[in-house]
Amino acid sequence: MNEVGIKDYLPTDRAQVLIEALPYIQRFSDKVVLIKIGGSTLVDQRLFDRLAEDVVLLHSVGIKPIIVHGGGPQIGHELRLAGKETSFIDGLRVTDQETLKIVSKVLKDQVGRRIADAIISLGGSAVSLSGETGALITATSINKELGFVGKITNIAPDILKVAIDDGKIPVISTLGIDDKGQSYNINADTAAGALAGAMKVQKVIYLSDVPGLLSNKDDVSTLISSVTTSAVEGMIASKGVSDGMIPKVNSCIDALKQGVGSAHLLDGRIPHVVLLELFTDEGIGTMIVEED
Repeated sequence: MNEVGIKDYLPTDRAQVLIEALPYIQRFSDKVVLIKIGGSTLVDQRLFDRLAEDVVLLHSVGIKPIIVHGGGPQIGHELRLAGKETSFIDGLRVTDQETLKIVSKVLKDQVGRRIADAIISLGGSAVSLSGETGALITATSINKELGFVGKITNIAPDILKVAIDDGKIPVISTLGIDDKGQSYNINADTAAGALAGAMKVQKVIYLSDVPGLLSNKDDVSTLISSVTTSAVEGMIASKGVSDGMIPKVNSCIDALKQGVGSAHLLDGRIPHVVLLELFTDEGIGTMIVEED
């Protein structure tokens, strides 16, 4: 199926799209927005290209994006090629030293570099970093069973501020490091919330393979467009949030409690979903906010 482009609309309709976007561009200009990209969103080349276009457009109109990415499918593929079995505990990949080397290579050399190169190819400016860079993400082991899976103990955001002030888009691989130089595999959703909170971003956006938060987790037609943190906490307590969404919504809540303006859960399978959420009156996913 061919994508519908702006040329397929009448000139008056094209102009209306731009006019509708104008107040949002003005509102968010010079603000920092963090976008967490799930590994599944990066698999489809068409969606990946549209996302790169979104990020460059945001930067071009004065918004300051930070990209945090996962890489689950890509890591799983490389582990299978290496003949390495994978196991999970509570959704976290058990990570021995050999697995950690593969995780680090995939996140930094494959996924992170690919995102940065795509932004640069469109005329943007990007820098590929990891949580190890400048001890951006300090971590310690969660427990012995998980191996080198880390929990975040500190965020040192100065390196991100320097990159942003230099006109670059930071692209962050979610690895952490301790004070002895040991690296750790960090859950990307958790890292995104912690980084967003430390940077006090205007918005933190999570792209995944679901439409957003659903009032009935088995019915996609029950999408919730806007909800408060207390309501989300109630949904978690009553098991109204699916298991896969729990790390994301908890990360959203943590970020909002640290001063982030709003958190958004979006369907990364929709082309230009970031623009549709930020620059249109209706939006397209779920927005989570603190209480008024």
